[in-house]
Amino acid sequence: MSDPTPLPRIFRRPVDSTESRESTALLVGAGAFVLGTLVGLVVFWGQDVPIAGRGSIGDFAALGGAFVGVVAFLLGCALRRSQARREKADDDARPRLRWFDIAALSLAHGVIALLGWIGAASVVSRSLIGATAYSTSAAVLGGVTLAVTAYLVFLSAVNLTPMMLALVLAVFLAVGVLASMLSATDPLWWQMNLSALGMSDDVSALAFNLTLIIAGAMVTTIAHYATAYLPHSTHREARGRRRVRTALILIGVLLACVGIFPVDDFFAVHTTAASGMVVVYVVLVARLRRLLPSMPRVFVLLGYVYVAVIVVLVIFFVTGYYNLTAVELVAAVLIFSWIIVFLRNTGAVEQSREGSVLSQRALNN
Repeated sequence: MSDPTPLPRIFRRPVDSTESRESTALLVGAGAFVLGTLVGLVVFWGQDVPIAGRGSIGDFAALGGAFVGVVAFLLGCALRRSQARREKADDDARPRLRWFDIAALSLAHGVIALLGWIGAASVVSRSLIGATAYSTSAAVLGGVTLAVTAYLVFLSAVNLTPMMLALVLAVFLAVGVLASMLSATDPLWWQMNLSALGMSDDVSALAFNLTLIIAGAMVTTIAHYATAYLPHSTHREARGRRRVRTALILIGVLLACVGIFPVDDFFAVHTTAASGMVVVYVVLVARLRRLLPSMPRVFVLLGYVYVAVIVVLVIFFVTGYYNLTAVELVAAVLIFSWIIVFLRNTGAVEQSREGSVLSQRALNN
């Protein structure tokens, strides 16, 4: 049994191994706990602090968690890039995150922390109606939430893979859209369409449109990151990978445009972007087997099933059986679940490739 890594080595190489990454994440979390507790003592001193609402533990955890989440992700990316430069790895297939990729992912982690802690505080406050906390207890609880956020986000940054991206995208979309639905000023928004969530000037519309814009940027990151692991040794494979990447980037750009151009102010542009996203997805699924022959047949068939369901939904809408909101919601879930499963499959390709490399090195040694 090997001895634990000494602290000086962890400080010199904080993301060199799984053990050092975990240890560094704990140190980052400890720093966030100390900072959050000290700030909480100043903010809450001499007060009986509510669990949710203005000036509450929930607000402190949400705002502080968003800030700590962004900082922890940027720190993790910086350490990971520093390690890559140090090692000068010869694996050219491994993609490097660009500045706008890092910006979108860090914002996504921050928004997840913001909305997640607000939701958690709301649930707890409804379970403990009228309960308050002493200033010291509130400060410690706030420090704990910041520590948990920093620990998880840092590990997400240093262990970023297509599978991790799939998880982040799924959680971000779910948290953002649900938060917008729950905070909508018009409780009957669903009688119009899904885009009605982004029509008003309140926080609900801001959350919805911002979710779509950041999610679109994340999809462009996914397009670059996930397709890098696909086979491209032949001209046909390289061309197929390039076209799949272009299609995914186009879906991301169109998704961002749906958020940038609200339907009430830019009806034509908004509708064109939304429908264009579906068209690009259908074409991509229809040609996936020719573009990427190495993709599992079960996944290709899954795409055909998804397209068939979307066609049935459109027929239901035209005949008046479904309203537009139901069609948009189910179609969006299908498209993004397909993208997430695509990421899972490319992540499996990456793990298989790394396993083959390790096996070959073991044989050579």
